[in-house]
Amino acid sequence: MVSSDFVTKYFLLCIATLLFFAQLAAAGQANQANSKSWSGIIVYSSCNADEAFGESPECFRAAPGAKLALYDDTNRVMYSLEPQEPVAGHLGEMVTVRGTLDDDTIRVASLATLSIGLAVGQKAPAFSARDQFGNLQTLDTLKGTNGTVLLFFRSADW
Repeated sequence: MVSSDFVTKYFLLCIATLLFFAQLAAAGQANQANSKSWSGIIVYSSCNADEAFGESPECFRAAPGAKLALYDDTNRVMYSLEPQEPVAGHLGEMVTVRGTLDDDTIRVASLATLSIGLAVGQKAPAFSARDQFGNLQTLDTLKGTNGTVLLFFRSADW
């Protein structure tokens, strides 16, 4: 026969175990909620944001003590990256880094390379946009006899 003292202790142990795992799950959700993403190019930390913006060759040359960093060209900000293992082998690549920010260091949870533009031979999707004169333009209205070259320039350093 099982004593009531044993049942009480077993019940309390089960409750404590449930609370422990609930706390772990809540901590994991909190970390995911604090997780953000940044996109940019992987460069060496030996260059600064101005050099990275100007695509200086120095940003892609190893220097003593330099680590890989992320240059966010949208905000013109350099971020340190830790740990270095997920970003190793991605120098010069456009990436999206997911993680948490601690001062100016991104604690890397994941990294994905970005593909910009269309692949060679890939057809452009249908689109419409107003030109500088307010006229509606589409791929068909811009198409020439030898095809079309279309350039979208997203930013400038004014």
